[in-house]
Amino acid sequence: MPDPGPRRALNIALQGGGSHGAFTWGVLDALLEDGQFEFVGISGTSAGAMNAVALVHGFAQAAKKSKDRQEIHANGCALARETLKALWEGVGALGSLMWGVPLQGNPFMSLMTQWLSPYQTNPLDINPLRALLGRTVDFELLGAEHALVPKVFVCATNVRTGRGEIFTGKRLCMEAVMASACLPMMFQAVEIEGEHYWDGGYSGNPALHPLIYHTQCSDVLLVQINPVQHKALPENASDIIDRMNEVTFNASLLAELRAIEFVRRLLAEGKLDPGRYRDVRVHRIDGGAALADFGASSKMRADLAFLRQLFELGREEGQRWLHAHRHDVGVRCTFKSVDDA
Repeated sequence: MPDPGPRRALNIALQGGGSHGAFTWGVLDALLEDGQFEFVGISGTSAGAMNAVALVHGFAQAAKKSKDRQEIHANGCALARETLKALWEGVGALGSLMWGVPLQGNPFMSLMTQWLSPYQTNPLDINPLRALLGRTVDFELLGAEHALVPKVFVCATNVRTGRGEIFTGKRLCMEAVMASACLPMMFQAVEIEGEHYWDGGYSGNPALHPLIYHTQCSDVLLVQINPVQHKALPENASDIIDRMNEVTFNASLLAELRAIEFVRRLLAEGKLDPGRYRDVRVHRIDGGAALADFGASSKMRADLAFLRQLFELGREEGQRWLHAHRHDVGVRCTFKSVDDA
């Protein structure tokens, strides 16, 4: 049983990684079931963005029905769990099908994405996730913003500038989440307000800076699902490409973590004004290590049995983190160093 006492404020940063986002679903389910944290801000990219808006949708629903803080929290946790379940069971119902052909392990589909662009292979820009997201999350409700509802930040990459852009508040819409999950060799760039966007993983996977600059909470729990380290040297073409993608989609995150470490060290040495710089306490659930045995290609697998397997794995890791580090939130940083990751 979770121990009683006042809830501790916590920001959450959710990495993207295709269907491996179901692992994050399990982590969030464990945190929501525990109910002992006050979620302040949630930053997500790609599948992490979908998890983020699903979670916040639950709290926004609760806030719509009640003004009582305790009631909003309790009902929000329950409704968030329901929304996340509906989202991922919907993904499982869709499966990893494109034109009726499984993407996983299909050489014809791999060849098409290698030599043809989505403007040729998918001229109507069909993406069944768009309809599923529209059925599951009320973006108008999210845009209303409420003091007792977690802030949500979604990162997408501007194709023209190459920079990450954060969508939040009234700018947070379904197209922003679709942009955050838009792999450029699979889907056409998503247009928002005259600009075009690709997957946010290229520029912030996930972006930590919105949590630092736009919330008052100093604790960030990072749920990472892309492995940082890779033991074996990749030698065949597909393994090399997979490892290149892992490095690319971790690069911006590692840079932000190094900047946080640098500021923390200068604060500890008394070289920075603590009134101007925040001592950010980072915590991490390393799903990348937990998911390493599944291989990068399994990120395209979306059958419900597999998603449920990842969900259970995520719940176990979430419960393990709660047992080990619940009392560290608000007290100390438990993520030691990027170089030890």
